[in-house]
Amino acid sequence: MMNMQSRNQYLKELRSEYLKTKPKKGRSGLLDEAEKRTGLNRRYLMEKLKPKSNLDKDKAQRKKRKQFYDNSVKPALVQMWRIFDYPCGQRLEPLLKSETDKLRLLDELDCSDKTAAKLKTIGSATIDRKLKHQKEIERIKRKYRRKMHPLLYQKIPVKVFGEQNRRELGNIQIDLVEHCGGSAAGEFLNTLSSTDISSGWWEGEIVMGKAQERTFLGIQGTRARYPFPWKEIHSDNGSEFINAHLFRYTEKEGLDFSRSRPYKKNDNCLVEQKNWTHVKKFIGYVRYDTESELRILNDLYRNELRLFKNFFQPVIKLVSKERVGGRIHRRYDQTRTPYQRAMESKEVSENKRQELKKIYLSLNPAQLKRDIDVKLGTLYMTYQQKNKILKVDINKKISVRFFNAHQNLISVR
Repeated sequence: MMNMQSRNQYLKELRSEYLKTKPKKGRSGLLDEAEKRTGLNRRYLMEKLKPKSNLDKDKAQRKKRKQFYDNSVKPALVQMWRIFDYPCGQRLEPLLKSETDKLRLLDELDCSDKTAAKLKTIGSATIDRKLKHQKEIERIKRKYRRKMHPLLYQKIPVKVFGEQNRRELGNIQIDLVEHCGGSAAGEFLNTLSSTDISSGWWEGEIVMGKAQERTFLGIQGTRARYPFPWKEIHSDNGSEFINAHLFRYTEKEGLDFSRSRPYKKNDNCLVEQKNWTHVKKFIGYVRYDTESELRILNDLYRNELRLFKNFFQPVIKLVSKERVGGRIHRRYDQTRTPYQRAMESKEVSENKRQELKKIYLSLNPAQLKRDIDVKLGTLYMTYQQKNKILKVDINKKISVRFFNAHQNLISVR
């Protein structure tokens, strides 16, 4: 179907031929063709194809339709829209009919009788059309308005990664990793992931939902498993961390408390890295939301996984970074496990060193790996039974690992 501009161009070309053709013989065929091509009524086409018609008029010369809801209505409409907290046209229309006279009597709305009568008859589509420009103005104002955080956010300082202490043990980055699958509806499990900036020591804890008290209890349990005392907690800006429970706890325990910049994951880069290598790489991206899955994952985090990662997985630390021309040269320290870094530090007590050494000597990394696979297999079987995907014979020996993070592929031994 032609648009108006192309249709008028076609009719101008047709008109010269139409006027040269005899009325009764050839014009009928031309009208049939024009009716078919343009979709216009036959009588309307005959008016258009006259020697003088509106085809010859410019856009500025054409008679404009008189607006009933003119610019005198818009200020009053905007005022009513603001009073009733910026509703859409469908919600504002009945309010205009019932509340216009009342607000005029209360001297809250200043408009003439004629404008008030128009407000009471205006439709929802016209309301939205008249308020379109004002809505854009309000959107721009909100976009560039300074965001006001609660007082608690102002008490907790912002630290970028370069300002965080990377030499002393006990400076901990924490984060929550969601296990919601493809839907964030309802409650689901979250991994409370935490890592020490200096040594790379990692601890994980499963929390149901993101409630402040549950997250706080998870932080307490995680802190108890570290072999050295905490000095500072660094988190993102989520309300599961920035709340009165954790703030009072840090003040009471004498811990520093800092947060990252909003939407800047690089400020929490070390724990974000561990969210993949220690959490998602093992348990994947499916949804976990039951108590049985919570128990299995907490058993895995509190035992085999933390021992395997902290005692047998080396960490490479960046020492310096220098730009030479168009290239960046990075220098790294000697590769060591978090256990080795903790043993070298003077901040770990002698009793704790002996305890860590005793644990290290009792461990078999190959057996730890097998135990991790068995528990991941149990977790995946529980997930399948929950969703009634697959019936697995419990007498078979199954060892499952998640290798593909996106498709949650497993290898069955």
